[in-house]
Amino acid sequence: MAIEITDANFDEVVLKSDKPVLVDFWAEWCGPCRMVGPVVEELAKEYEGQAVIGKVNVDNNPAISTKFGIRNIPALLFFKNGEIVDKQIGAVPKSVLAEKLVKQLA
Repeated sequence: MAIEITDANFDEVVLKSDKPVLVDFWAEWCGPCRMVGPVVEELAKEYEGQAVIGKVNVDNNPAISTKFGIRNIPALLFFKNGEIVDKQIGAVPKSVLAEKLVKQLA
């Protein structure tokens, strides 16, 4: 299952991770976010132990959303060694997200 990431645990879960991290910035009211949500959950199961996959509710965590300039959701940011290495804005097929994630595992 995808980890719930908050303003409080972001640094610990994402920036200090020794594995690649995929963060899904989303909101309850966002239609495309509801389409991406199940895909993110599938990726969390498939890459368990290889990558950290989590979700940030932008309405509940404004500090992190502001820090990374999230203006459009869903916004999926890929982190490696505490740095953003890739991103995807908007709903896309699972294959696109999986490909970007696999690149970070190499």
